Amino acid sequence: QVQLVESGGGLVQAGGSMRLSCAVSGRTFGNYAMGWFRSAPGKAREFVATISWSGDSTIYGDSVKGRFIISRDNAKNTVYLQMNRLKPEDTATYYCAASSRYSTVRVTTPSYDYWGQGTQVTVSS
Repeated sequence: QVQLVESGGGLVQAGGSMRLSCAVSGRTFGNYAMGWFRSAPGKAREFVATISWSGDSTIYGDSVKGRFIISRDNAKNTVYLQMNRLKPEDTATYYCAASSRYSTVRVTTPSYDYWGQGTQVTVSS
């Protein structure tokens, strides 16, 4: 059983920074592509970022490109999302996801098999 646990959410002012972490347990984390998605009230789940198993390939959603950075530490079974220059429209519940079927970057939700419970990020104006 694979478990994903996000942490690091909270309240931040616009223009500030925050780092989310996602700890993975239960299987061979190093083979998994990992991703971050987010959901805001009344909106569909949005792709934020993805990283390959090796960490050498990443893709970002257009709304966060140039501001967010995804990274991973396979020795610690953890993936991170560094969020800079935060905007009120970044307010959402952020979810970590793992794909046991793919080791390369994936941008769609069906590519992922395991999801965390989500962590709330609120950006005040």
